[in-house]
Amino acid sequence: MNFDIQEYSRIYITDNFWISINDTLIATWLIGAILIIFAIVARFKIKKFKDVPETRFQNVIEALVEAFDNMVTGVMTRKYSYFGAWFFGLIMFLMVSNISGIFGMRPPTADFATTFPIAFTTVILMQFMGIRHNMKKGEYVKEFFRPVFIFMPLNIVSDLSKSISLSLRLFGNMVGGLIVMGLIYGLFPFIGTIGIPGVLSLYFDIAVGALHAYIFVLLSMYFIMSKAPAQDQL
Repeated sequence: MNFDIQEYSRIYITDNFWISINDTLIATWLIGAILIIFAIVARFKIKKFKDVPETRFQNVIEALVEAFDNMVTGVMTRKYSYFGAWFFGLIMFLMVSNISGIFGMRPPTADFATTFPIAFTTVILMQFMGIRHNMKKGEYVKEFFRPVFIFMPLNIVSDLSKSISLSLRLFGNMVGGLIVMGLIYGLFPFIGTIGIPGVLSLYFDIAVGALHAYIFVLLSMYFIMSKAPAQDQL
């Protein structure tokens, strides 16, 4: 398993500006294509769903949607469940990205250039929540001056720092697991990878990957709800 970023080619925009094509970018494209194909197939199959499930696929999809809907409404309440569409797509991308290492790919989430932009969207959605639901009452602006006005810079930094903490938590855990598995695979001959290294791979690539995708989405929901009106916060 190779955990170095490999640059395969460059696409030049100008003489001094180019786009590097590397492992992370290729893995992101591939995962995106897989999810798009799955969404298209699921869309056609959903049209054939019955009121009483008759196929295993319908059972799985309905269980998945129901479980995620319960998660969203449990944290954000039914009033803000419209965020569910974004978070469903996000958790699917993060889970597939995190477990892609088991197929020999470099997980896109093991690259800070992937985790930071995703985490920064949480900060943007936080401000969207505050502006949409608190602007008329002036609460959105007042929040930045509490408890007294001199705390305004710290409150702004506090909001922005959430993108750094979220992204570093996911990035650190994924790249850490990638390095550990790279070292373990390097200690065993090829035939040995079906033993202990294989079991550890299931843990680091699947269990830890799924767990941190869940944690990332859950924390993002709580951060966004922190900007909701006080009476709606849990």
